[in-house]
Amino acid sequence: MKNLKRIGIIVATVFVICFAGFFWYVNDYYEGTKVAISALASDESVTVKEADGVIQFSPSQVVDETVGIIFYPGGKVDETAYAPLMRGLAESGYQVFLAEMPFNLAVFDSDAAEDIIAAHPEITNWYLAGHSLGGSMGAIFAEANSDKIKGLILLASYSTADLSESGLAVMSIHGSKDGVLNMEKLAEYQPMLPADFKEVIIDGGNHGQFGDYGHQEGDGQASLSAKDQQAMTISAITEFIQAH
Repeated sequence: MKNLKRIGIIVATVFVICFAGFFWYVNDYYEGTKVAISALASDESVTVKEADGVIQFSPSQVVDETVGIIFYPGGKVDETAYAPLMRGLAESGYQVFLAEMPFNLAVFDSDAAEDIIAAHPEITNWYLAGHSLGGSMGAIFAEANSDKIKGLILLASYSTADLSESGLAVMSIHGSKDGVLNMEKLAEYQPMLPADFKEVIIDGGNHGQFGDYGHQEGDGQASLSAKDQQAMTISAITEFIQAH
């Protein structure tokens, strides 16, 4: 009986330690800067609304009503950090949907795009984009749902899912100063992408400046501003969509 009690205490202690460790881990994340938060305000060019775990950016002047962009945030980065990038895409004339992830980790809801797609049947050409972990989780969704989306956009990310024969349009964007992205893994998993995938390297760009959440630990020092890096990203994405 004493042994059973001792085992019970040990198990309970291990559980508490694991829970505390997880709680600390998920609550240690990057928050959006003041610049990012200000991009969440609606104005005459973009209407921003939040509902059911999704922040929608709707342009006043839509370029193509059939196109929608879904975005998965990077790991341990609050979704609001990507508001400037999302607003820029919306200002280019596209409906944009920023998914909020449980514990700021897309691994807990890689199928977030499914509900967004189902809620907007008027949009028939979907592009799923994601930063870092968000891109990798988006690729997993894309592999299982290639009939529901038209393209995948990876920002400082790579796909472990095999999309080589998926028929999807795929673009990979990363900065030349990225100190977080594992370049060996990026090269290793490149064959997982379609042979005609498009690669864009932003000269002077780093890992964190696809969002606005300050300097990320381990990242390289960018030689251009976050605003400029995001502007180049928006230009690359809009050209990619228009080409398909």
